[in-house]
Amino acid sequence: MSKLSKGDIPMPDCLSCGRPIPPDDSGSSVFGCPKCGEVKIFRCSSCREFVNPYECPKCGFEGP
Repeated sequence: MSKLSKGDIPMPDCLSCGRPIPPDDSGSSVFGCPKCGEVKIFRCSSCREFVNPYECPKCGFEGP
């Protein structure tokens, strides 16, 4: 999760680009890792649109 200031809403970071995903990013997604299922994968709409790769930090699964 992104660093927060007092009163901020916690925002998950995109696993592809590392930027915080704001609540109004309607094209973003969250899903369990297809291989291990133990990690939630957060992706922003831009990385999804451009099919940017990601890697599961637990098992190393790579995908778009």
